[in-house]
Amino acid sequence: MARISPLVVLPPLVFAGLATLFYTGMFREDPQGLPSTRVGQPAPAITEETLADFPGLEPGMLQSGEVTLVNFWASWCPPCRAEHPKLLEMQAEGMQIVGVNFKDTAGAAERYLDDDGNPFAAVAFDPQGRTAIDWGVTAPPETFIVDGDGTVLFRFAGPLVGSDYEQRFLPALQDATAPDSM
Repeated sequence: MARISPLVVLPPLVFAGLATLFYTGMFREDPQGLPSTRVGQPAPAITEETLADFPGLEPGMLQSGEVTLVNFWASWCPPCRAEHPKLLEMQAEGMQIVGVNFKDTAGAAERYLDDDGNPFAAVAFDPQGRTAIDWGVTAPPETFIVDGDGTVLFRFAGPLVGSDYEQRFLPALQDATAPDSM
């Protein structure tokens, strides 16, 4: 009787396992969304390190009674540059935005804000990415909606542009800033 080599059986088993994993992944509640353990929790601390000549985060800024956006960005990040005009527009409309520059150099970040405008009420500098890790950031840009008492309401991974922004982020922001939600 001939024996079947395990090397013959292994590839089909690996394929079947991956196919099952992919198939079940298609039926998740929101296949585009990334879960965040921070939603519904108090906002983690933000580094006190700042960029020169830019305002730092004041104590209690995330518990100021008004909805605040916390935006993680980097000067080397093309999607961050794509969303920058939207951040400037939101700031001009009165939205309080805190920027956390991470995995960047101070000089490049400062030049970027000087050249393209600063949409942030406060700018934190996180060159090692420790604050980003505490917030669960996977890659820039990511924006969090924080309510007036400092609770994270929503996490948006990606630039604040396009249909995903319009269909997911804007409704969450409108809910957070609705008069009856405050």
